[in-house]
Amino acid sequence: MSNPLERYHCQMALPGFGSSSQELLKNAKVLIVGMGGLGCPSAQYLASSGIGTIGLADDDTVSESNLHRQILYAPEDIGKSKVDVAAKKLQQQNPSVKIIPFNFRVTSENVMDLISEFDLIIEGTDNFETKCLLNDACVLTGKPLVYGAIYQYEGQVSIWNVIQKDDTYSPNYRDVFPNAEESQVPNCREGGVLPTLAGIVGCMQANEAIKYFTNPEDSLAGKLWMMNVLNGKTQIIKLRKTSVQITGLPQSIETITFEQLMQEKDHFEIIDVRTPQEHEQFNIGGMNIPVEELQDHSNYISDCSKSIVMYCLSGKRSAEVVKKIKNIFPEKEVFSLKDGIQKYKHT
Repeated sequence: MSNPLERYHCQMALPGFGSSSQELLKNAKVLIVGMGGLGCPSAQYLASSGIGTIGLADDDTVSESNLHRQILYAPEDIGKSKVDVAAKKLQQQNPSVKIIPFNFRVTSENVMDLISEFDLIIEGTDNFETKCLLNDACVLTGKPLVYGAIYQYEGQVSIWNVIQKDDTYSPNYRDVFPNAEESQVPNCREGGVLPTLAGIVGCMQANEAIKYFTNPEDSLAGKLWMMNVLNGKTQIIKLRKTSVQITGLPQSIETITFEQLMQEKDHFEIIDVRTPQEHEQFNIGGMNIPVEELQDHSNYISDCSKSIVMYCLSGKRSAEVVKKIKNIFPEKEVFSLKDGIQKYKHT
């Protein structure tokens, strides 16, 4: 009978690692939120290193445009649940690891229950709303959160909210990016990204998780690691705490899929928040109210008897509009079209 630790021999041979560190990894429980370009390599290396329990949370399905950087998926997986495909392949990679798929969107309603059973959270998300939500939930529960971000040729990694020797916590996302939710950085589909960058940053996130359990004094807590794969430059900058206070969770924006909208189109008032030029080039119907003209149509929105669906190209602008409307009309049922109309523009 083979030695069950033989597969981990090379890492156990590291100075200061040994069987004790391997046992720490075996007992660790890590949740990865977002099984895209960052979540895929991160999950693969955590599974291969022997992390005992790995949760995978994502409500998305595999699309063709994912394949160039989301390396757990193949053409035959298009249309399938990302977490289901990933869980199956990771289980094949290391049968001794427990893989738990969570096929739903992480929101303010479910995030606290979701993270409660895990020791550390890794976020591989591509939107500021979920990054802020996970950060705030981890701060409120005292859990560490491994951060990763990629855009074009540049990537960032850190680990937020790590308890220090003096019982204080290291900086969190809002200490470093206080106005993140107001930012308008394009996602990978709009802005582009080099696939190798996703692999590098995802691996660095897995590396931070492994270090947290086995060698925490050398982690990126209180630091931000940055890399540019075009020129090969890397740098680490020191971070500091601010006076920002987190006392509750931001409310999640409700979304609806294109398929759901088409099935019940008569039950919704549909509004395109893009520019008139974009609307004229391609639209899926509905009234055109550009983002900057929203305040001029508050009476129309207030008097609307149906539930409202806002849409744009990627879902970013419409999500921002939904947030503004909910602030003015909290009782209004308003949805953002998930992922926008970009998939359907050329179909």
